[in-house]
This record gives sequence, structure tokens and C-alpha cells, in this order.
Amino acid sequence: MKKVVYIFLLIFQVSLAQNAFEQGNQYYQKENYQAAIERFESIIQSGKQSAEVYFNLGNCYYKLHKVAPAVYNYEKALLLSPNDNEIKTNLEFARKMAIDDIKIIPKVGFDKLLSDFTSRYYYDTWAWIAVGFAFLSLFFFIGYYFSERTYLKRIFFFGMFVWIFGICLSIASGFYEKSRMENERPAIVFAEIAPVKSEPKATSADAFVLHEGTKVYILESIANWKKIELTDETTGWINEDAIKEIK
Repeated sequence: MKKVVYIFLLIFQVSLAQNAFEQGNQYYQKENYQAAIERFESIIQSGKQSAEVYFNLGNCYYKLHKVAPAVYNYEKALLLSPNDNEIKTNLEFARKMAIDDIKIIPKVGFDKLLSDFTSRYYYDTWAWIAVGFAFLSLFFFIGYYFSERTYLKRIFFFGMFVWIFGICLSIASGFYEKSRMENERPAIVFAEIAPVKSEPKATSADAFVLHEGTKVYILESIANWKKIELTDETTGWINEDAIKEIK
């Protein structure tokens, strides 16, 4: 009986979320962006998350010229759908509304080569690539087992080990990419003006100032202070109330 009740509640919640999503889209089409935001936010508050909901929220905030929540929601959408080019394009438009123009210092050396390679795909995509290589390896093993000609056996034998190497490489890349993403703590500055201190205390001198919509990376925390790093490798301490973590 309890299972039936849980299934009914699940169907009911999904139905409510779908209705709210459709209402949000209708409000968006009518350019009533604030009402659309309320509908989309209600879906997230109910515990339902999807790239589509965050993407639509980002669009609403972008239309209202609210840079921080627009960037934040596009970033959330990109986490759930990392290969979506439409999300990436809109995120770039939203970032251009931010005042701060932080340069990106490219990494060098082996770490850069490794991260550039693994970041080509999301870690679950690497898993599917490994599955594909596994099927190819199996196919070549069958070809090797049933082939009667020597040269065919050699081809299938060599190919089988090539695909096995591909499996190992894909799995290793997936684990590395998953670990890299889990260790990153990106956040968006929500305060209109956020002073960044040289030390984690209010009386410390300002190292520099950030503005809403800027993306930062959290390195460590002390009390209500977060040590952050920018893409130009500048670091400092910011009050936790000034930022909102993406993950």
C-alpha cells in the first residue's frame, strides 16, 4: 500500500512540475519574466532539477538584465548538460554584461595537456566511449577466435589490444575528469560590489574589488570568509555572503 502511495505522490509531483514548467514558458512568451521566474523557481524548490529549468531561468534573468543570477543559472544548466552549445552561447552573452573583465592565464605543461584532453568530454561521456571500445574489443576477439587465416588473426589480435588500450584510456580519463570537476568549487559574485581582502578579516586592506556576475573559484574557508582565485590566478578573501556556490 505504501508503494502505491509513493508512486501516486511521485506522479503528482511530476505533474505539478510539468504544469509549472509550461506556465513558466507561457509567462516568458508574454514577456512576464518575473512571473516566469517564480514558476521555474518553484520547480527547483520542490526538489526537481533539470538543465531546461535552469536554462529558462537564466534566460528570464538575462532579459531582466540581472547579470549574477543569469550567469549562475546558465552555469547550473551547463553542469547538468555540459555539451549543450545553446547554453554555452547564452552563458557567454550573460558574462559580457559583467563589469569585471578577468583575463584567463592559460596553464602550461603536462597538467594542461592532460586537462585539455580529458575536458573534451564529460566524465559520463567517457564512460560511454569505454563501453563502445569494449564492444569493438569483443568484436575483434570473436574475429580472432573464428578466423582461419593467419593474417586475419594477426589483424584481429592487434586490433583487440588497441581497443583494450582505448578502454583503459577512456576509463582513466573519465575518473580524472570526474575528480577534477568534484575538486573545483566555482561560485558567482552576487553582491553588486564585493571588496576582496588580503586577509580573512573585515579590517584587512582591500586587495581588489569584484562586481556581480564574476566567476570565482573557492580554495578554502575560514569562518565566514572564503579564499578565492580568479582565472588570472589572483587570490584574496571574500565574505561568503557576497558569493553563491554553483555546486
